[in-house]
Amino acid sequence: MTDAFDLDWEGLRRVPQQTRSRERLLQVLAAAERILVNEGAPMLTTTRVAQEAGVSVASLYQYLPDRDAIIETLADTYLRRLENRMRKLLRSAGQRTWSDPVGILFDAFVDAYRAEDGFRALWFSRSLTDATQAADREHKRRMAQMLREILMQQGIAETPRLDVVARSAHLVADTMLQEAFRADPEGDDALIEEAKTILRGYLREYLATAEF
Repeated sequence: MTDAFDLDWEGLRRVPQQTRSRERLLQVLAAAERILVNEGAPMLTTTRVAQEAGVSVASLYQYLPDRDAIIETLADTYLRRLENRMRKLLRSAGQRTWSDPVGILFDAFVDAYRAEDGFRALWFSRSLTDATQAADREHKRRMAQMLREILMQQGIAETPRLDVVARSAHLVADTMLQEAFRADPEGDDALIEEAKTILRGYLREYLATAEF
């Protein structure tokens, strides 16, 4: 778990202008994540978060007016972290050829799942709001687009099918990662390895049947 938050400040209802106010908001979000991980999503109430953060409920309401706002701000943070990780991989993919693109990509997100206690606690709960689910759909679209670019950087030629291949590969990876981590915070190694096998076979099939 981390106390560092990469926020989309413009997405907040009221944006803190002073450094002290921003630090207080980050303190509140760190407290919310501790509650999420240690006590579960149902405990993410404004009263409980304010208590944990050591601030008044009125102060909390300035920026996070209700439980949904707390959940949506945390969720946005987690999704941005995953996208930033994918962007780093995209930059790396343009610098050298990977011997095992599937293994490198999958292992990077296994590491992310292991590190992100809050993400796992939120996504495995039944507390995602409609807005968070919509943000997750857009997140998946962006991740699939970056995956497509990574594959092209690795010398995999573009075809009309590549868009759906990248989207499908990301959905398979995302689903199997979540299943691997639902019961085990370190991830089910057997399921992780099977996921890699499936995705390597899918990539080989694409390369063998693609019409350039």
